[in-house]
Amino acid sequence: MTVRSTDKIEFAFERVIPARPEEVYDAWLDPTIPGNPWHESDKLILNATVDGLFYWLHPGGTSHYGRFTKTERGALIQHTWVSPNTRGEESVVTVTFKKKGDDTVMTLVHSDLPDADVAKTHENGWNYFLGLFSDQFAEVTNEP
Repeated sequence: MTVRSTDKIEFAFERVIPARPEEVYDAWLDPTIPGNPWHESDKLILNATVDGLFYWLHPGGTSHYGRFTKTERGALIQHTWVSPNTRGEESVVTVTFKKKGDDTVMTLVHSDLPDADVAKTHENGWNYFLGLFSDQFAEVTNEP
């Protein structure tokens, strides 16, 4: 879903993951788990604590960086996000984890993106990562 303000856009994504919120939260921050953005990197610095920084070098040579602003295990991760596709402007990524029966509803909102074609590429990027991430849990729960 895309939301527009005067000069900023926002994307929101939701996935239902067959695991507890703490497991999904931990997996989202674990660079060994395929499907989170930290997994696909040529170089990674990741300090997922409030005021901790991340630097992520994409295999294509594009760098992303930001600062964690909120973390609550099993509930919330929020950090800034800067890349060439944000035109160097700081945007905000908020990921929430809510228990629903035996599953977790994981919601990712990327806000404060400039209303520009390059920033709109984040929609495909997050759908790609979230699809891979969801698949990891499906594979784990379907193993004999």
